[in-house]
Amino acid sequence: MIRRRSLLTFAGVGGAALTLPGAAAAHAAPSPALSPAPTAAAGPGPIDLPGPTVRRPVGTVSLRLVDQDRQDPFAPVPGPRELMVQLWYPATGTAGRARAAYTTARVAAVLERSAFLDPGTFGRLRPTARVAAPPVPGALPLLLLGHGRKGGRSNCTALAEELAAHGYLVAALDHTYDAAAVEFPDGRVVLSVLEEEPADWDAAERKEIGVRAADLRFVATELTTGRTVRRHPGLPCADPVRIGVLGHSMGGAAAAEAVRQDRRFAAGLDLDGGLFGSPVPDEGLDRPFLLLTALDDHDTWRRWREHQRGWGRHLRQRDSGHLSFTDLPHAAGPGHLADHAPPEVYAQLFGTIAPERATELARTYVRVYFDRFLRGRPSPLLNAPSPRHPEISFVWSRG
Repeated sequence: MIRRRSLLTFAGVGGAALTLPGAAAAHAAPSPALSPAPTAAAGPGPIDLPGPTVRRPVGTVSLRLVDQDRQDPFAPVPGPRELMVQLWYPATGTAGRARAAYTTARVAAVLERSAFLDPGTFGRLRPTARVAAPPVPGALPLLLLGHGRKGGRSNCTALAEELAAHGYLVAALDHTYDAAAVEFPDGRVVLSVLEEEPADWDAAERKEIGVRAADLRFVATELTTGRTVRRHPGLPCADPVRIGVLGHSMGGAAAAEAVRQDRRFAAGLDLDGGLFGSPVPDEGLDRPFLLLTALDDHDTWRRWREHQRGWGRHLRQRDSGHLSFTDLPHAAGPGHLADHAPPEVYAQLFGTIAPERATELARTYVRVYFDRFLRGRPSPLLNAPSPRHPEISFVWSRG
């Protein structure tokens, strides 16, 4: 089961039920639905995430969005589905804007425990983006970004900032009750309710992927119809005809299902996620889809390749682990994760590739892929192996 779980989860080495002290009670007064991403706190030994490869300022802001048309199937008390979404976007400048924190302190505590990191590790991670920096004018191509099972919206911050610096509006979701912890503007912290080992994996995956795909579709609607922008002037604008969707692990499976369900999504991308929980492996997709994986192959990927009808690629990143596509490799060393994880598990999660190189490769191939299908900018990197990127091999191609 470890191979199945490694293709579903964010941390993969955790799994115990987690309790955050004080999370049950809200200690803060209610805040507006729009809340700036938390600002970074000063502290010893900062860990800088790799900055964008182009010198363009990046802004970020977090939003609370509520789907009044959908009941949350995971909530203990019936109510509409409630999400936190973080936006990254190209900004006109960052003067006077605080540097964003990686996540909130309370969410960081949960993630650190689930990943067996030293307390305070995520608090030391420093992104590049600035809080609520003014966005560039005009409609931006939109990329929806999903996290792994029991992960969180900040898990691929370095990737999101790179895409934003290159002109994309990136919207990363916390899938509430699935994410390890979600903190809302009024101070509530909602923990994951997902079982570590469901009695019926197939049923659990179908439910989880169905909810995630509905979340992605809802957020796309909110950001492209102008409803959210009208409620919160000053947000970046999304182009309704240039939308892509991607995710890591289970987020990749949800991206595939979202493309299957919704023709607004022009292209999808899966970062090392088994295609569980949907008909995609046995039906394929009629639009572009890219698999970028650490594992050499998987049954759901083989079935998808047999049935894919649109453009498709399966690229493998050599020497990598399941978490090489996230920010966790940058935190694992400083957070002494290797001291707490068995060597064979650590190798499965991170491989032997250097964190900086893993981030560089993921950023490069994700960007050129969406540049091709959302901006009409072809790249030879999608057609054949490159001597500049020898770690990337072509497992399969169509189109």
